[in-house]
Amino acid sequence: MRSVLMMTIFISLFSCNSNQSPASESEKSTLSLNEGKKWNVNNEMKPHIEEARKMVANYIADEDNDYELLHTRLKKQNELLIKSCTMKGASHDELHKWLHPHITLVKSLGEADNSDAAQEYVALLETSFNNYSDYFD
Repeated sequence: MRSVLMMTIFISLFSCNSNQSPASESEKSTLSLNEGKKWNVNNEMKPHIEEARKMVANYIADEDNDYELLHTRLKKQNELLIKSCTMKGASHDELHKWLHPHITLVKSLGEADNSDAAQEYVALLETSFNNYSDYFD
């Protein structure tokens, strides 16, 4: 069941622009600005990103330890984010450079064996959202 869900997310992630050519590993991982400016993200997607960011910030601020619940909530926000994708072109491609590793971090959080491991993923998710803010508006 879990692998079916991950495959569905993967297909959904890349189906919002099926004409996209595969990128090399270095292209996938290196975010860039849009001629020195942040990329625009469509308004339908922003609430899901902001809600997930708040979840991580609140988890950290409250010194919460229920990382399984955080994982479930973040995974739901990612699903909603993917469903709301209507972006195309360079901004879409650039967002995927951020989104793919971010989704992997959320998945890793769900697979954490203990609270200490989970806290490391939460810190990485916080960094991921900071990177999002550096490159997207």
